[in-house]
Amino acid sequence: MDHLGANSQADIGDFAKMFAVTTVMIQSVITFLMSSRLAIGQQFFLGGFYELAKFSASAFIFGILFSTIRTHPEASWHNYPGFMRNRWHVLFVPSILWTAAYLIFVPQLQQHGHYHNWAEFAWQFVNGNAAPHLWYNVMMLQFIIIMPLFWTLARWIDHRWSRGLAVFALALVFELSWHLAYALQVFHGPKAQRWYLLDRVFPSFLIFAVTGTVLWQCSPTLTHFLKHHWLSQIVLWLALFYYVTLNFFSYGTPVRLTNAPYYLPSMIFYNLATIGLITTFALYMQKYRNQWLPLVHWVALYAHRAYLSHVFWLYWCWRLLSPLHWPLMIRFPLLVVLTVGLAFLSAFGFHLLWVGIKDLLGIHRHLANG
Repeated sequence: MDHLGANSQADIGDFAKMFAVTTVMIQSVITFLMSSRLAIGQQFFLGGFYELAKFSASAFIFGILFSTIRTHPEASWHNYPGFMRNRWHVLFVPSILWTAAYLIFVPQLQQHGHYHNWAEFAWQFVNGNAAPHLWYNVMMLQFIIIMPLFWTLARWIDHRWSRGLAVFALALVFELSWHLAYALQVFHGPKAQRWYLLDRVFPSFLIFAVTGTVLWQCSPTLTHFLKHHWLSQIVLWLALFYYVTLNFFSYGTPVRLTNAPYYLPSMIFYNLATIGLITTFALYMQKYRNQWLPLVHWVALYAHRAYLSHVFWLYWCWRLLSPLHWPLMIRFPLLVVLTVGLAFLSAFGFHLLWVGIKDLLGIHRHLANG
């Protein structure tokens, strides 16, 4: 299984994280742009891009599970304390610091109300409402906390194709049922306001975590299939993209991004098809030892920290560019470039700052960036 990344400079999980973090930043830019007055044609144009990128959260969960299962092949509950110590520094501390920064410095970005006392501040802090994108971070950290369950699942599959297929089928049935219930009760349903927090609990993305686990455990069969059916994958992806976009636009005008949630049964298949294409692309890049593999790994390494900060930088870029009234075809790509650039620059810059502080204080304990 070396071709999947065991000895390469970027594994499939790295590719999934790279595509996920860049597309989620595009989604955020589109959300800001859609808050301004746009012509109907521009709304449909941005709506199409938004639906195209509506795989980012699913791909990130897939990437995290694939890379973690690959790098912890024999892990068990005995390894959990060390794993969590590492993830505390790499994932939880940046999450805490950036959540505090959003609530203190840009409280206007809060979702579902604003805090007026310490109790409300604490609630907004932990539920993902501190900024438009932090709902996903709350959900993602849940998968880190329950990672031993996936280690156990991976050991049970034990590279057996029949077991992997059974686990995937059961997860798919559960996910379809979960999303169908969400579509009927929450999405434009009677419990839309009361149950909105369902979008940030781990069962909503369970199928993608299982897919990452199964792909690593059953890699020879699955990768052979993906590599030899790349054209069929493209046709299937195009058909699914057409379907989910048509469904999104069927709600008419004005185009509202709330009509394009992750939690529809059709989105499960669109996201899985997209993940399949990303995996196939990664396999091709690895096969020919592409020169961009180190960059892919670097992007994946700082993806989470860049993700956390990107709405902060987008907000100030938005404030800077809005008075200029430039055409959409200039504002859209410019905001994307600025947001992505500043997010990764800050992620790498704060990393260098922390390394410098540790050296200055004589802190020599190694904290891996896994």
